[in-house]
Amino acid sequence: MMMPFVPLPLDQADVDYAYGPDSLARRGVQPGSIEEIRIDTSTRFPGTSRTVWVHRPAGLPTSAECAVMFFNDGWWYLDPDGDVRGATVLDNLSAAGELPPMVSVFVDPGVLNVDAVPMEHRNAEYDSFGEAYGSFLLEEVLPLIEHRFAVSPDPMMRGICGGSSGGNAAVTAAWCRPDGIGRVIGFNASFAQMPGGNPFPALLKTEPPRPTRIFLHAAHRDLNWNAPQDNWFAENLETAAALARAGYDFRLVVGDGGHSPNHGGVLLPDALRWLWAGAAR
Repeated sequence: MMMPFVPLPLDQADVDYAYGPDSLARRGVQPGSIEEIRIDTSTRFPGTSRTVWVHRPAGLPTSAECAVMFFNDGWWYLDPDGDVRGATVLDNLSAAGELPPMVSVFVDPGVLNVDAVPMEHRNAEYDSFGEAYGSFLLEEVLPLIEHRFAVSPDPMMRGICGGSSGGNAAVTAAWCRPDGIGRVIGFNASFAQMPGGNPFPALLKTEPPRPTRIFLHAAHRDLNWNAPQDNWFAENLETAAALARAGYDFRLVVGDGGHSPNHGGVLLPDALRWLWAGAAR
């Protein structure tokens, strides 16, 4: 495949990537429908409430067996004017037949009400290592989707995407609940800030390989990129190296710039294409 020449920027700290056509509303592509759901109680995260948005591409019958793609940081990933533009990307790829029949679930982090003051529960949910967040998605959110659509029971027909702490949550959910989630996208995952440190390089050395398919993205100038400790860039590279040594089906894309959602948003169409290759209709 011939790729067009693009000069490398000399300054890696302040780089903006341009969005491709799949991230822009396209003439002739009918937008999908979006349903908003409130979740006001939780077993896994008591006291939290949150909003979930369900994207259904145009033309998908509710009776057709479908895949599910979870997106952490809900509206921030869905917003058509934001950095990721999830619904626009999904509409374009679905219309082109580049994804399997799929509903996508954009899940906001929980909010706690503490003495009538709302407090974000994002880091508690996203950065911790364990099965709580994955089980929350599979046991509390997914049943709401199964009530509306014919969701495939195959874990390899369930994916999850997130960036920064949301990337931690995506990889952790798939690792701890491989029975329910088989495909992962992690943009600029902040493994370095997980309590106790990044667990994945050590786990990948000792645990048998799983069928999980993983797309990782890292930025050359992520936080502490040249520091011996808490190096967000290096932790992504070390996780990718461990995946390679363990024989996983994974892809790593390294870009310029800092801890920004820009490059991940630009990459989303190709990340989804790669993640679901072989499963598209």
